[in-house]
Amino acid sequence: MSGLIVHDVHVLDEGGSFDSAAVDVVVRDGLVTYVGANAPADADAVHHDGRGRWLIPGIVDCHAHVTSLSLDMLELMEMPVTRWAIEAGRNVEAMLRAGVTTARDAGGADAGIRDSIAAGVVLGPDLLISCTMLSETGGHGDGFLAGPGLDCTAGYVVPDFPSMPSSLVDGPDEMRRKVRQIIRAGGDWIKLAISGGVLSGHDEPDHPQFGYEEISVAVEEARRKGRRVMAHAVAGPGIDDAVRAGVRSIEHGVNLTEEQAASMAEAGCYLVPTLTVLNQMVERARNGGLPPVSARKALELEPSVGKCVEIAKGYGVPIALGSDFMTRDQHGMNLSEIDSLRRAGLTAAEALLAATRTGQELCERGGTHGRIAAGYVFDAVLLGADPSDTTIFNDSAAVVSVYRRGHLVHSTDGEPATTDSTEGAHL
Repeated sequence: MSGLIVHDVHVLDEGGSFDSAAVDVVVRDGLVTYVGANAPADADAVHHDGRGRWLIPGIVDCHAHVTSLSLDMLELMEMPVTRWAIEAGRNVEAMLRAGVTTARDAGGADAGIRDSIAAGVVLGPDLLISCTMLSETGGHGDGFLAGPGLDCTAGYVVPDFPSMPSSLVDGPDEMRRKVRQIIRAGGDWIKLAISGGVLSGHDEPDHPQFGYEEISVAVEEARRKGRRVMAHAVAGPGIDDAVRAGVRSIEHGVNLTEEQAASMAEAGCYLVPTLTVLNQMVERARNGGLPPVSARKALELEPSVGKCVEIAKGYGVPIALGSDFMTRDQHGMNLSEIDSLRRAGLTAAEALLAATRTGQELCERGGTHGRIAAGYVFDAVLLGADPSDTTIFNDSAAVVSVYRRGHLVHSTDGEPATTDSTEGAHL
């Protein structure tokens, strides 16, 4: 693999700032080897001009649903699973071209989708999977069809097929077995629904789900196998149980209290707020795009959306970016969450770090990914505008080039994409 040098570019440092002086970034075998002025000569290197541009680490989406296509349950139930999987391939490609080089899927993607990306069958970010969101019977993830009396995931967002474990679990013993089944299926993470939600029509966002013992067993069993637990939690005492049990991250946390934030900070628990999609959900509710029960809940939560960011920041809770996008047209707009985080109370520097370094730390890859520094994997995004104005991320045209493991995988500059034996020839 030949080397790469990006010349005269402004680079995001580990504190979230950009030095005024442009530098050269040298990459060899997918790793950064040098960052500084006057790059050492490399006769085999490919040279890219970074003048007047900004280079940041690849974006980490810590709450993706790469297989999610629609909120129309009938459409999903009529869709062959092969079509569902092929559309997921289009979603992950859109995400990578937008600058997302790592994604933690919060339910939907199985090992086949993750491994197809890794093998170069499809173009996409490094993917960490949780397979499906585990839910108690009658909980947020339970989409029970009363007419035919059939179990399914809420909204049928995860179809029933042989390699995907079922999502319903009750009691500590079942929880232990279910965690083992998720890991057997290839899961990198365990996802629990520990509160109600907006789109589920049979619960309230502050209703606790799963008891402390069930959550604790999930955390213990996951930890024994080198995995961690992420917890869907909008509000209420379920957050207290989840943090006390040792979950790695709270997803959404819309009505997070100061006491809960203090506990999260002490436990080293991360917050993934998913603000853009929450604001979009409120807009759908206003425009008649949600069922009446869901619309009512969305509008009741509206005054609180974003407040968790300021509360968490005040107590030192690490905050990571997550999109939670659920429809096919949203994938590829993931970077808009950077501006949402800034508008909720983070500085531009803090929002950029939430989208890069902190996300990799949450995913336990912070020692190898998330910085433009010697020894780190060169996953990176080249921007054509100064990201200290985070509104640029609301326009996909801000992304000039995307690099993954040292390869140029997307460019609007006319630069040819590169490939190797681990990446598909269609790059």
